[in-house]
Amino acid sequence: MATVTTSSPATLQSCKHASHGVVRYCPPLPWRRRSYSQVSTRATASSHGQPSATTGGRVEAPVGIAAEAGEEGDSIRRLQNGPDVRGMALEGEKGRPVDLTPLAVEVVAESFGEWLREELQRPEGEELRVSVGCDPRLSGARLSAALFAGLARAGCSVFDMGLATTPACFMSTILPRFNYDASIMMTASHLPYTRNGLKFFTKRGGLTSVDVEKICNRAAQKYVARKMGLGSRGTPPVVMRVDLMSAYSQHLRDIIKQRVAHPTHYDTPLKGFKVIVNAGNGCGGFFTWDVLEKLGADTTGSLHLEPDGMFPNHMPNPEDATAMSLTRDAVLAHGADLGVVFDTDVDRSGVVDDTGAAINGDRLIALMSAIVLDEHPGTMVVTDARASDGLTRFIASRGGHHCLYRVGYRNVIDKGVQLNNDGVETHLMMETTGHGALKENYFLDDGAYMVVKIVIEMVRMKLAELDGGVGSLIMDLEEPAESVLLRMNILGEPKHAKQRGTMAVEAFKNYIQEDKLSGWVLDDCGDCSVGEGCLVDTNDHPIDVDAYMYRAKFYNENMRPLGMVHVRQSVHNPNIALNMQSYLPGGCKSMARDLHERFLLASGVNEFLDTREVEKFVK
Repeated sequence: MATVTTSSPATLQSCKHASHGVVRYCPPLPWRRRSYSQVSTRATASSHGQPSATTGGRVEAPVGIAAEAGEEGDSIRRLQNGPDVRGMALEGEKGRPVDLTPLAVEVVAESFGEWLREELQRPEGEELRVSVGCDPRLSGARLSAALFAGLARAGCSVFDMGLATTPACFMSTILPRFNYDASIMMTASHLPYTRNGLKFFTKRGGLTSVDVEKICNRAAQKYVARKMGLGSRGTPPVVMRVDLMSAYSQHLRDIIKQRVAHPTHYDTPLKGFKVIVNAGNGCGGFFTWDVLEKLGADTTGSLHLEPDGMFPNHMPNPEDATAMSLTRDAVLAHGADLGVVFDTDVDRSGVVDDTGAAINGDRLIALMSAIVLDEHPGTMVVTDARASDGLTRFIASRGGHHCLYRVGYRNVIDKGVQLNNDGVETHLMMETTGHGALKENYFLDDGAYMVVKIVIEMVRMKLAELDGGVGSLIMDLEEPAESVLLRMNILGEPKHAKQRGTMAVEAFKNYIQEDKLSGWVLDDCGDCSVGEGCLVDTNDHPIDVDAYMYRAKFYNENMRPLGMVHVRQSVHNPNIALNMQSYLPGGCKSMARDLHERFLLASGVNEFLDTREVEKFVK
């Protein structure tokens, strides 16, 4: 593999637009590093067939799944996780064999290159420029070599960004002096170090689940052929080395400087502020060195900034209790104005305010809603249907509108795009997991950009001499009395997991509609009904379904609402998630007990769902 290094541009203006054989992987260009002391629908049928019907009130498990290209081909199709590709890249998880192999990555990359050429209507021989970034996972070097080879086989020129973030990969298709046709980020986000995956971007944004399904179907055929020894080996790829992260960091710095427009020190608007960053040994350290510090911030006490593919301290995840607790301790110990927690690839974030209060989940959505509604009065805010009723009231109290939609960051973002296309002004789309996208930022879920917005607000509040930090903006947010997440693993072979998961979730809906669960009512969330399981789309071209889910409210014998439960099929793992919120103490246990006795056992889904976590909770 020939390697050519190109330097980053000396200056960058702010963006103005909304093989095989011997392959050597070169390590990424180094970021400046520092040592810090560690403070310690319409529902559509699955591509493999529709769920089995219920029989006598009980659900029967499927016998098998038809495969277009045999079991070998299906092993590639099962790598699809909604709009991404993910799999086991290293051994280490019991019962989960390695399936994201170099050959699998190569055929997926080659298929993406072919799909891209068709989408852009580029003739054979015309250059396609694709950038590639990765997080620090141990499998990255080996799989990157396969990724480069696959792209080269499809006739793509490859530009290696090395260690990068997912949002930066997309921005490589937009920023001047780069302007690539497409980009691929190799990451498995917050999942264990044994996993890895691919996220795909064109200039239009992230791919849809349908796009990735087409790519995986094409890749499955190639995979079968290669396993049979068919197909040429191709020539070693030529890979250009580029420093995209420096340009992306400058892009973020320019936004902060321009929008703060500090009256006395324009180039260092964060002078006098202390900000703690917890990168979790993922890709987020750049934000400390190349954004905050260069703008004048004191970042002393920041945590786990050095990339480490084993993630030795905690998983980089703003939902992780350890991550938030360590960040809180650091904020309080150093008297910081703000704490920031990034996930591995920095497409998600959470913050801690100056009092040590964690701001993630509904709180983060509320904070971003307060900021965006001040800029765009009356705008629609799209979230997933796990959001609380209190959040809906919070958004309404500030003159906004709340659309609750299907779980899945791509679903939420695509719904926002759809609403804007339909003439409904929608500036903010956020999942409760921390994925957040803004209309002003290309509908891109960018954790760093979300923090940029919060940092700008923090400085503006200080300049306006307002009391309290950013946490004061959400003091009136009403939160549930209890929130509980339980998971039920889907038993049996992984190849049957998606169909069985769909069956279980559909059975929940059927039990309510057939009046077998008195007290339970499928929920209607207002602007976008989830009465049909977050699947109803009244548009002429509904957004495709990548996982099945339903939300229902539970009422006691006096018709007093106790809370709600959101039942969904996980996109990333073979399990069913139960998100419960109670309006009263003890309500989650009451709902879980009722579901266990009158649905999980009575319907028979417990024959292929592991309900032990639910049983343990209700005892």
